[in-house]
Amino acid sequence: MSFTDLGLCAPILKTLSVNKYETPTPIQSQAIPAVLKGRDVVGLAQTGTGKTAAFTLPILHRLTAQETKGPKLRVLILSPTRELATQINDAIWTYSKGLRLKSAVVIGGVPVKRQQRLIAQGIDILVATPGRLEDLIAQKSVKLNHIETVVLDEADQMLDIGFMPAIRRLLKLTPNNRQTLLFSATMPKEIAALAKDHLTDPVQVAVTEISSTAERIDQTVVHMDQGSKPTAMVKLAEKHPGKRIIVFTRTKRGADKVAKRLNAEGIGAEAIHGNKSQGQRQRALDAFRKGSKLVLIATDIAARGIDIPDVGVVVNYDLPNVPESYVHRIGRTARAGASGMAVAFCSADEQKLLRAVEKVIKKQIPAMNADGTAMQPQAARALDKTNSRRTPGRASGKPNKRQWHKPRGGKPGGQSPRRRSTKNAASA
Repeated sequence: MSFTDLGLCAPILKTLSVNKYETPTPIQSQAIPAVLKGRDVVGLAQTGTGKTAAFTLPILHRLTAQETKGPKLRVLILSPTRELATQINDAIWTYSKGLRLKSAVVIGGVPVKRQQRLIAQGIDILVATPGRLEDLIAQKSVKLNHIETVVLDEADQMLDIGFMPAIRRLLKLTPNNRQTLLFSATMPKEIAALAKDHLTDPVQVAVTEISSTAERIDQTVVHMDQGSKPTAMVKLAEKHPGKRIIVFTRTKRGADKVAKRLNAEGIGAEAIHGNKSQGQRQRALDAFRKGSKLVLIATDIAARGIDIPDVGVVVNYDLPNVPESYVHRIGRTARAGASGMAVAFCSADEQKLLRAVEKVIKKQIPAMNADGTAMQPQAARALDKTNSRRTPGRASGKPNKRQWHKPRGGKPGGQSPRRRSTKNAASA
């Protein structure tokens, strides 16, 4: 099958040909015809499967076929992070060459006045993070009453960040007869409920189950003390000179510490996370793409949606609390048929997290000792048994003592968890 078979208009096909895009990916071949027909779509697909083109190409086709007098905001694309929103807008710019269409991206970390001026000039497509979009709506800079198509990209990640209430509020501001396209790597019950409430008879599109990406990558887990991880990271980077390496940490502070240590050892590294300005994050990504810095350290939220080719090694410096995130992380290597390597650093307190990951990918990850020698299966099982009662997430690897907090208001039952604010979620 080729893009010609999907029914896209001639200008888009010409642009695809110029960019040497010849064969659609599975998600594209399934989603594009449904979007062209005006159907709502629920797509299950991970980053790197070509889903951005799966919704942007048919949207551009439909906008071109139904031209209006002057630009009018007809398409809204919501994204969890600044980087992904920027990448989507870049893709729209690439695919829409020769078309009389205008798009804009509105994200946090960028002066709002500049974005207001761009919108005021007239646009057809708006790519936005929910937090900044709500700010602009409150300032009466954006109206959604003419929206024909809404795209919710990386919906599960928007749920993780805390954007779900904002998404529901934004959908209520759009016409009821709009087309809605929802893409997500996983389908937790909250996303399923969102689809049930806001999509009409959607076409279900799914490509590859979540564990399949992990099958194509050379994976290793290295058991070590938490305090040994910085040195191990330096040695690993030195062992793979010239290769692009993405390192995942659990916290923003952890990302900064790893970057500082690597740079101190003469290894060019950059960190991206929510505390960095948009300019800092973009410069870090540009340096990584160009190869002037070969190591990128990131938190899960900051790295979501980043699509950088030729990543040779992915390092789980800290194992993720959500096991599915492991698959998303390591899926950034071994793309387009290339080989890739994934290394996980596992301290004593992360054994439960490791077992949860192995359950998701349906295989046991080969274990290594910190000195690079293979760990015997019986030794790995003994280590797991020894640490089976330890709580994941603690740096020391020591068992937690039960701690009791005085509940709010003096009532029994413990302290209620603090609800995470969505106001600043766009900074993630």
